[in-house]
Formats: sequence, C-alpha cells, structure tokens
Amino acid sequence: MYTIYANNDDESASNLSSIKFRLFLQISSNFINKHHAQLASSVASLSDATMRLLLIRHGETVDNVAGVYAGSRDSALTAHGVLQAGRLAAHLAEHVDVDHLFSSDLQRAATTAQAILDAQKRANEVKLVVTPELREKDFGSGEGVKFGLAFEFEGEETPEAMRKRCDRFLGEHLGPLLHEDSIVCIVAHGILLGVLYKALCARLSHVTIAPGAQARPRPASTPFHPSWSNTGYLEAVITALPDTKDRFQMRVDKVNSVEHTKTLKRTRGGIGSAKFDAKQKTMDSFFTPAPKKPKCKEDDIVSK
Repeated sequence: MYTIYANNDDESASNLSSIKFRLFLQISSNFINKHHAQLASSVASLSDATMRLLLIRHGETVDNVAGVYAGSRDSALTAHGVLQAGRLAAHLAEHVDVDHLFSSDLQRAATTAQAILDAQKRANEVKLVVTPELREKDFGSGEGVKFGLAFEFEGEETPEAMRKRCDRFLGEHLGPLLHEDSIVCIVAHGILLGVLYKALCARLSHVTIAPGAQARPRPASTPFHPSWSNTGYLEAVITALPDTKDRFQMRVDKVNSVEHTKTLKRTRGGIGSAKFDAKQKTMDSFFTPAPKKPKCKEDDIVSK
C-alpha cells in the first residue's frame, strides 16, 4: 500500500514539475516574443526615420567682392549679400519647415542663418545653434591677402585640424538627430562645407548622387567634390539602411542650388557691393520691394 501511494506521489510531483516547466517555457516564450516585437518595431521605426539635410553657404561678403582670403576674418555681408540671404530665406520658408538650424559663429554665416530662421513659420520653436566648430579655414598670415599673391601661409589651419572640428560637430550635433524625422540646415563656409561633407560621407555606409543633382554632369570616373556659391546649398536625404539602426545611407538631390537668386540683380553704383549698413536701411526694407512710381502722362513729359 505504501509503495503504491509513494509511486502516486512521485508521479504527481513529476506531473506538477512538468506543468511548471511548460508554464515557465510559455511565459519565457511570450516574454521573448514581446520584446522581439518591440525590438523589431524599434528597428523599423529607426529605419523609417528620414533626415533632410541642407548644407548652405553664407551670402556675399565685402571680402568676397575684394577677392581676398577671408577665413577667420569676420567679414560682413554686402548689401547684395543681404538680398541673397533674404531670397534664400523666402525660398526655404516656402519649401521646408526647418527643425534644427546650425551656423558658424562668424557674422556672415550667422546673419544668413538668422534670416532663414526669421522667415520660418515656426521661428519661435526653432533654436539657432551657433558654434565655432563651423568656422571657415583659418588662413593665418594669409588673412586679407589678395587671391593669387601666395598659396601657402604661416600659421594657416591644416586639413587635419579642420577635419577634427567637423568630426566634433557631427558627433555632438548631427549624429544624435539621425534617428528622428527632421529637416536640418547648416550654414557655414565654402571650404568648411567641403570638409564637412567628406567627414559625413566617411561615417555613412552608402552615398549616391541623384541624376540631375548637378548642373554639369561629371564623368563616372571623376570623384565628386561639391562646391558652393554664395547662399548656394547642397540638399541630401539620410536614412537608415533596411533592418539596421546604426548604418546609414545618403542620397544627394541638389548641388549648389541657387534657384532663389536667378532673377536677383546687383544694385548699381557700387551700392550692391558695399558693406550692408543697417543704420541707413533696415534688412526688412531690403527684402521688401519698393513701391512702383506712377507712370508719367504724355502731357507731363518735357522735351529737352
């Protein structure tokens, strides 16, 4: 009798252990499936994130007109440069809602960036981040020297030093934004933007140039080196590679886009090339066309 009861107890214990084990497996499976689904959803979300990036050069400066090396020199915009910035700002306001705006701390870039911000519908929601990391190359003793008089200068910044600045900016400012849908504008300088573009490409897994992105097609064997006119911009789209969260690809859609300045004419008499004087005329009045004068009647015309 005792043996029979003992066997039944053993069998019951065994069945109970089996039930507990199966229950444990079921709970574990549910837990794993749930978190796997969450992870998959998270990766999918990251994969769907799209950054629209605009690399923008500042408006025309007095040093651009003078034809001198101006890197760390805090060169001011010309009256024409202010008009360029206004055209760019209006163009961007019509086509994009900027989420993040970065600029060099030199006034030619910061003034251009401020014009972009002021024209945005959500200007009060966007912060302009100004940083020395985006400054132009420092030409050392070459600052203010006429183009062509010399090509090497004492104390000029090395390409390696510029690359380090760009890498710091990408790591601290642009990198954290790659996992969100956003439109990012970076306003800086011609040489610096070229270095920044290369530093960005080095961090990406794949880069393509969209057909028609360049005004002048280049041979397939020729390396791609973008350039920037005053207020020209490069526009690109950055997305995560499928099923990944830390590998990204970029498609360049526009290179040196200056559509906004095609109809802009320089003011004659040297005024357009002169330094913009805010005391004489407000920036808003530069951006607002002057009222047209009424046409004279034939009777009012006096022949000479």
